Amino acid sequence: MSSTFSRPFLSIVVPAYNEEERLVASIGKIEAYLDAAGIDAEILVVDDGSKDRTAELAAKALVGRRGRVLRNGDNRGKGYSVRHGVAEARGRFVLLTDADLSTPIEEHAKLAAVIRDRDLDVVIGSRALPDSDVQVQQAWLRQTMGRSFNTIIRAVTGLPFRDTQCGFKLMDRERVKPLFDKMVVNRFAFDVELLFLCARFGLSVADVPVIWRNATGSKVSVLGDPLNMIADVLRVRWRFRRGLYNPEPGAAGAS
Repeated sequence: MSSTFSRPFLSIVVPAYNEEERLVASIGKIEAYLDAAGIDAEILVVDDGSKDRTAELAAKALVGRRGRVLRNGDNRGKGYSVRHGVAEARGRFVLLTDADLSTPIEEHAKLAAVIRDRDLDVVIGSRALPDSDVQVQQAWLRQTMGRSFNTIIRAVTGLPFRDTQCGFKLMDRERVKPLFDKMVVNRFAFDVELLFLCARFGLSVADVPVIWRNATGSKVSVLGDPLNMIADVLRVRWRFRRGLYNPEPGAAGAS
């Protein structure tokens, strides 16, 4: 690892809420991958008001590494946590990954090759492409709700992606930061807000098939959260039509 004071190449943002049972192991896997691949990176764990020892254990796991724990204080939601992490990130690229590593951290290499070779702004992991490798499936109800949600999202937003909710995303930090400064969705529909704004403001996005293994303990409520997510997506479209994301991100005087 290079000096703590130099700018890292990659920032890995890990939103976490009550993840004491698996976060330390996940941090260990991330560190092992970074060391093996020779990647200069920082790890940012964003504790979203956990009621367990998530923050304490993460801080201990990151001792001696380039990484730190960011605290939201209260439980603010995954979208808020991701924005917090991106705001604090210093790397040229930012990788978002879930604390359970349902997509193995080694899949970063696949996304990195695509974002580099095609000079893209954002690359998202997908569980819904022909070459995606879903090794452990979700329960039938979660699968059905997920497919229904994505069908509605494509109809409402015009986005072409069949999987907006995979938590594994790589992006060029400088190019996406003006969008993150505009985003308002605090919970699980933040992915859709990000991709919707990318499409509207001309940022390039591609989806890439990834390995994915369902992990138990999802924080998404099968019954309540999909309805809340659809409401958030409708709010995003309403805000855009009212010009509330304007002027164009990064423009002088943007609020």
